[in-house]
Amino acid sequence: MINTLIKNIQEKNAPIVVGLDPMMNYIPEHIQKAAFEEYGETLKGAAEAIWVYNKGIIDATYDLIPAVKPQIAMYEQFGIEGLIAFHKTCAYAKEKGLVVIGDIKRGDIGSTSTAYAIGHLGKVKVGSKAYAGFDEDFVTVNPYLGTDGVKPFVDVCKEENKGIFVLVKTSNPSSGEFQDKLVDGRPLYELVAEKVVEWGNECMGDTYSNVGCVVGATYPEMGKVLRKLMPKTYILVPGYGAQGGKAADLVHYFNEDGLGAIVNSSRGIIAAYKQEKYASFGEANYADASRQAVVDMIADINGALGK
Repeated sequence: MINTLIKNIQEKNAPIVVGLDPMMNYIPEHIQKAAFEEYGETLKGAAEAIWVYNKGIIDATYDLIPAVKPQIAMYEQFGIEGLIAFHKTCAYAKEKGLVVIGDIKRGDIGSTSTAYAIGHLGKVKVGSKAYAGFDEDFVTVNPYLGTDGVKPFVDVCKEENKGIFVLVKTSNPSSGEFQDKLVDGRPLYELVAEKVVEWGNECMGDTYSNVGCVVGATYPEMGKVLRKLMPKTYILVPGYGAQGGKAADLVHYFNEDGLGAIVNSSRGIIAAYKQEKYASFGEANYADASRQAVVDMIADINGALGK
């Protein structure tokens, strides 16, 4: 699957991913009104509004971007109806030729970890048949439980030609409470990075591994070190834009081949119409504002990379 992601990035010259992390206050009033008129102010009504909103953004941007990253918590808060919207969003994005990175941050052990991997990346057996559950192409994985928690995902990735992004150094301010702690004189995130390389060697694509990692844009110096430790590992980079990460800081996340990283923006894209820069589009044209924000983000990052 990493080969497919790289192909999409190269064809569109866009090392970015749009985070589909919908909040109700992002969704334009006309979309909410139509959904509530049909289903009432219910969980189903909220889920319908989310789905319509997501579809508009995908329709406006799919020709520019290689991938989307829906964050499952934003859907789970609406219960089963929200998960249906999540599933519909993933399926529609794939119909449009996009790679889907399910931001699920799962991490458990044994049969539980296997069940998570099967549910999101693999196929579950039902009698004599097998079905894909959510069927994302990649998912994010929390490595805190060690190899027991990650290996089931790697096994499913090998079976299904799918991929994972393992949390190594996250973009949030308190990440250092654990991730920066020294173990035998080295920060913990470096030791996790070395394990990512080890897991990734079992699941290689042509030039990069199907086992990638997450390194926040808000810690560029750490990103520089981690890039050298993981030369064949693709880096998913959250924290650009709204969280303070700048394109100039991201150069060292990439390899000399111009590949090796994909940068995420969520509310900076999907709620672009709320920003002063894109306010002229208006609420009714929220998707057009998102498209322009994508164009600007691609230009910003490619400019920093000298492309």
